[in-house]
Amino acid sequence: MPPNTNLEIDTISPFVESDFKELKSDKFQNPDFTAKGETRASVAMTEFETIWFNTGTLCNLACKNCYIESSPKNDALVYITLEEVRTYLDEIAQKNLPIKEIAFTGGEPFMNPDMIAILSLCLDRDFKVLVLSNAMRPMRRFEQKLLDLPKRDQLTFRVSLDHFTKAIHEEERGPNSWDKAIDGLKWLAAHNFPLAIAGRHLPGESNTLAMQGYAALFTDNLLPLDAANPAHLMLFPEMDARADVAEITTSCWGILDVDPATIMCASSRMVVKRKGEDTPRVAACTLLPYDPQFDMGETLEESMQDVKLNHPHCARFCVLGGASCSV
Repeated sequence: MPPNTNLEIDTISPFVESDFKELKSDKFQNPDFTAKGETRASVAMTEFETIWFNTGTLCNLACKNCYIESSPKNDALVYITLEEVRTYLDEIAQKNLPIKEIAFTGGEPFMNPDMIAILSLCLDRDFKVLVLSNAMRPMRRFEQKLLDLPKRDQLTFRVSLDHFTKAIHEEERGPNSWDKAIDGLKWLAAHNFPLAIAGRHLPGESNTLAMQGYAALFTDNLLPLDAANPAHLMLFPEMDARADVAEITTSCWGILDVDPATIMCASSRMVVKRKGEDTPRVAACTLLPYDPQFDMGETLEESMQDVKLNHPHCARFCVLGGASCSV
């Protein structure tokens, strides 16, 4: 019998910050040195495997902890167009870049009116494609068009479920968001789309408890997912740039036994189109679309430069959290 996934609701909340420590103001100020004067770590691109496109920050939801502040009103990142995506795919071909995967995030990607055409283009060019979605109404409007896509066995949907319980998921995403997301997941599974789930680490909740809860959820809803498989269930750390975190120095790689080649910016970049700018730009990663120090240029080739880990997200999410947005 699966565990009762409601057992921990009263004792765990993603928004309780009893041990919250504010980030010290002298941290993450200098791209070359930490507040203690130590040499800041950087990451070289070792193999360019994934290009992300932010489809735009507009979303049908306004989640409390959205790192990019997506909402039905936020268009700080405007819709990327089919022709703009085509320009980057052409560059991949012309420069013979070793990119294997094209990934999409938002906002909600299916708010973008070009999304189906963009997916078709990427699949036609034989890329593996990953779409981050909430699997709600914006996606469901395109059911038949999704079923008609070429090579859709190469298209993976990663659906956001912020917890394995309805109460905590809806505390983050708003009322009436859980049942619609579960229904969308069931539709994707019924039509054999490759699936994954993006969840979160909550304060006081162990990996074991989280995996047990998601496993029960998958079983109860007949979803073909294995909670113990990191390709099926990805648990991300909380993203709060206000919270204190250690700065990463060059000596941290050895101390932490972390290979910088495993960090997300060693193998990926994200294309964004900021409101008011004429052309898309390439950002160092999916987490930092606005910060000018992580703007890597206009072309993919130009973006293949070292990234200095001068932001709390670099430490908390990537180095200490061991997380990556790619498959």
